[in-house]
Amino acid sequence: MRERYGFLELARNPEAAAEVTLQPINRLGVDAAILFADILLIVEPLGVGLEFAKGEGPVIHRPVRTEAQVARLGPIDVDAAVPFVFEAVRRVKQALGGKVPLIGFAGAPFTVASYVVEGGPSRDYLHTKRLMYETPDAWHHLMDVLAGATARYLNGQIAAGADAVQLFDSWVGVLSPDDYRAFVLPHVQSLIKALTPGAPVIHFGTGTATLLPLMRQAGGDVIGLDWRVELDAGWAAVGHDVAVQGNLDPAVLLGPPSLIRERVKAILERAEGRPGHIFNLGHGVHQETPVDHVRLMVDLVHELSDRYQAGDSPRLR
Repeated sequence: MRERYGFLELARNPEAAAEVTLQPINRLGVDAAILFADILLIVEPLGVGLEFAKGEGPVIHRPVRTEAQVARLGPIDVDAAVPFVFEAVRRVKQALGGKVPLIGFAGAPFTVASYVVEGGPSRDYLHTKRLMYETPDAWHHLMDVLAGATARYLNGQIAAGADAVQLFDSWVGVLSPDDYRAFVLPHVQSLIKALTPGAPVIHFGTGTATLLPLMRQAGGDVIGLDWRVELDAGWAAVGHDVAVQGNLDPAVLLGPPSLIRERVKAILERAEGRPGHIFNLGHGVHQETPVDHVRLMVDLVHELSDRYQAGDSPRLR
C-alpha cells in the first residue's frame, strides 16, 4: 500500500485507509480493528505546514512557539478538515459486519501540541516546555483549541460507527506528575467529558509509570500501559475497577518464537485472568517485525486466555 500511496495520500483516501484498517483482521485474527489515520490530520487547518518527509516522519514547517502565534489560532472546523476519516469509518464498519468492534483513534492534546510546537519529534521537548512555563495562558489556549477539536473529531468517528475510541498520548511521559497535573489533566478531562456517552474510551500514553494515577483521574474506561511497567503493578496503580490495555514490548516480536511465548505468558499470568484486560503491545508495531511473529502472538493470546477461562492453573503451562 505504501508503494502505491504517500502517507498523507493514504490517510486521505477512505477506500485505501479502510483497506489498511481491515488487513490485521483478515491476516492476523485480532479481536478488534483500529482505524488507520494519523494524529496530526486535524492540525492541517491551522496552517502549520504538515508534511510527512520520507524517512523522517511528520514535519511541521511553521511551528507555533510564541504567545502571538498561539493567539492567532482559532477553532478547527473538524467536519471540513477530515471528512475522509469519517467516510473510512463508515466503510470499515460496513465491511466488518459486526464481526469485531472498530476502535476510533486520535492523538491526545499534549502529544499533538508537542508536534505543533517542536516541528516534529524531539528528545527533550524544550520548545514545548518553554511555552508551558513562560506563557502558561498561551499554552492553555493551545490545549483548549486542540482538546475541543479532538472531542469533535472522536465524536464524528463515533457517529460514523466507531464502537470505542482511543486517545493516544505518545509523548506525555516527558512530563513530571506536577506538570501533567497543571498543564494536561484539565484539558484531557474536558475532552473525555465532551465525548458521546456510550462509547468506551481507551486512554493510552508511553513512559507513564509515574503518571498512571493522574491519567486515571483524567478519565477513560481503559487505561493503556506501556511495556516499561509490569502489568500487575500498572493495574494496581490505576485501580482494578478500570480496565487496562497492554503491554508487550513491541521489540519482543523481533525475537525468536520461544521468547515471544515466554513474554506473552508472563503478561497473562500478571493479569491473573481478571476481567478487563485487553492484551496489546505497549506501543506500535515496528516496521521490521515479521508478520508471522505477530500472528504467533495473537494465536498464543487466544490459546492461553482460553485456558484461563476454562479454569486452568493460574501459572500457565
